[in-house]
Amino acid sequence: MNQAQQALGLILIQEAMMAHQKDSNHNKKKKLKSDPKPEFAPVTFSEEKGVRFLHFGTWWVQGAMRIDDPDFIELEYAQQMMAGLLFLDPHDKRLKQNNKKSNKKNTDQSFHMVQLGLGTGALTKFAHKAFPKAKVTAVDLNPAVIVAARVMFHLPPPNKNLEIIQGDALKYITQKKNNDSIDLLQVDLYDATARGPALSSKEFYQGCYGALKSPGVMTVNLFGNHKSFKTNIKNICDVFNNRVLVFQQVHDCNVVVIALKGPHLEVEWKDVKSRAEYLEKTYNLPTKAWVPGLRSENARQEFRLSI
Repeated sequence: MNQAQQALGLILIQEAMMAHQKDSNHNKKKKLKSDPKPEFAPVTFSEEKGVRFLHFGTWWVQGAMRIDDPDFIELEYAQQMMAGLLFLDPHDKRLKQNNKKSNKKNTDQSFHMVQLGLGTGALTKFAHKAFPKAKVTAVDLNPAVIVAARVMFHLPPPNKNLEIIQGDALKYITQKKNNDSIDLLQVDLYDATARGPALSSKEFYQGCYGALKSPGVMTVNLFGNHKSFKTNIKNICDVFNNRVLVFQQVHDCNVVVIALKGPHLEVEWKDVKSRAEYLEKTYNLPTKAWVPGLRSENARQEFRLSI
């Protein structure tokens, strides 16, 4: 990272924070006294062996980008967050036909991928580049994170198919207008300590379930060694009727969870493997390695994927 780029990034991030503070002061009288005032940790960066890392003022890694390949998803858990592609194909015309048959007037017929928690924008960049005709929406509460993703991590500017929302993920996912609007939902919400998800309530996951189309898939990044892990798993299983799969732990105890909405799925593992091989060849994701882990890590999935 050259000094000019680093200085520009820090200046723009500071400007974003100042603008956010100005807007907050301007709207202060309009807000209810009970509204919590968001407090953000500083957005910081580091580089090692050709990889740029995002931090929130601590040594905990909040995201990463390989500098000479900025569109590649660098971290293994972040790659696994794309596991919804094993079950849904954004190019599948049957999904559009299914949406046309829906009685919901607000159902968008385009394939919609949503990231709650932007970080470096790794998932958002990948989704927008790999599926340019799909609608991609990212939501993050911290304006400095959005600026950092743009300046330091090569996130493209918003366009007709790419929307970046500075706002609260819980409010977004529970809005009625977003019901039945999302095909693939990716949840990666952490604060500066990065020890447990910022949102983990049953209300939150009910919002996620309601926002998904049918069929729809949610992936969530959890922290396996944190006390919140069992709470999150229970809430996800309760809301998604136990239609849940988990990956093996990677990195510093990251566990990616897959939750499905829609009709029961009964698939031979050879067909899952075939789909994984296609995804790896087409999108350069290590999807073939996912299949044995999903098969062994989840109960009663030895002979076929049944969920």
